Amino acid sequence: MVRYSNSHQPKVLILYASYGEGHLQAAKAIRDALEEQGNHRTVMVDLMAESHPWLNEMTRRVYLKSYTHIPHLYGWVYDMTRPMKHNSLFGGFLHSFGRDKIRKLLQKEQPDAVIHTFPFFALPALHRRRHNKKTIHPQLAIPTYTVITDFDLHRRWVHPGIGHYFVATDDLKQELGSLSIHPGRVTVSGIPLGRGFRGTLLPSFELYEKYGLSPEKPVILLMPGAQGVMPDCDEMCRLLLEQLPDAQIALVCGRNSLLKSSIAEQFEQHEGAGRLHLFGFVEQVHELMSLATCLVSKPGGVTLAEAIYAGLPLFLYRPVPGQEKKNARYLKSKDAASIAYDPEELAAAIIKLVHNPEQLQRSRMAVQRLQTEDAAADSIAHHILQECGWNAKFGQRYS
Repeated sequence: MVRYSNSHQPKVLILYASYGEGHLQAAKAIRDALEEQGNHRTVMVDLMAESHPWLNEMTRRVYLKSYTHIPHLYGWVYDMTRPMKHNSLFGGFLHSFGRDKIRKLLQKEQPDAVIHTFPFFALPALHRRRHNKKTIHPQLAIPTYTVITDFDLHRRWVHPGIGHYFVATDDLKQELGSLSIHPGRVTVSGIPLGRGFRGTLLPSFELYEKYGLSPEKPVILLMPGAQGVMPDCDEMCRLLLEQLPDAQIALVCGRNSLLKSSIAEQFEQHEGAGRLHLFGFVEQVHELMSLATCLVSKPGGVTLAEAIYAGLPLFLYRPVPGQEKKNARYLKSKDAASIAYDPEELAAAIIKLVHNPEQLQRSRMAVQRLQTEDAAADSIAHHILQECGWNAKFGQRYS
């Protein structure tokens, strides 16, 4: 065994995109896990923003508008392209973005491994083209990994140039197998989460005090997403305050300061105002989850994974067509989530859960059955470093 100095630890390139928060959060979680295992040569790149900044900004705006204002159109496009193959006309077009940037990154960074948390597969596409020409450049023979950040499999995530997949569930692994992806190339890791989601999440008096909550009352946690775009938050709060007088509500408004100020103004004189707690963007969201009885949220992949790790019964409100609705239906099929489409339906389901200890316990157990044994980011980092020949225990590389 030949050992190398720390200066020769493998370099890892993580490619993500800023369409929603989940892909970036997953990338950061993996980077942090790599550092905790002794590797400090990670480079993170928003591939679309770096390679096509103007187009990236425009498509991000279109994505957010379609997602919130014309969700059925977004869902139609998602469903129509779900069976899309990598070598179809549209699939090849999507995977072409960032190709020139990838060439430059390979030359500059010379990474030992490349991780994707978003399905822009310019590198695997390049690798495939060179392979077909029988002229594989050494820089294109880099091990490539993909971390799927949803509970649904869109074929855009599948490419023959990807060496290994990390997925949330056994069902996704089986679905990849049905597409001729060898089981040895798929690890059921769960979706990578931030540092706070490591170890056991335990409530404490200090945390209740920090967030102004009472340990004597159930906590209904509402999380409309980082942009705070879940509809009917005001009506949800009103119904829950009036129909659950023994509960308190924690509403995380994310970066939507308008939502926070609007709710604060509407409920300033409400008799239940003392039980309504408003927060902006919460960095340590695991702390709030450790105090919660249940979670009301949009069904984004990372948020769902956080709730699963925390063992929280889930109420998913008006999932938009596309990956959100697929995520929601999957968790509902596992009895780990309820889906509601109006505030009255949602409030009734939450009241039923909070007032029924047996149902609450069954819901928690259903969520816990979806948990993976290890923290996803740690297992992903360990797998990749091991394949790169990095000995995390000694902080050295070997061959």
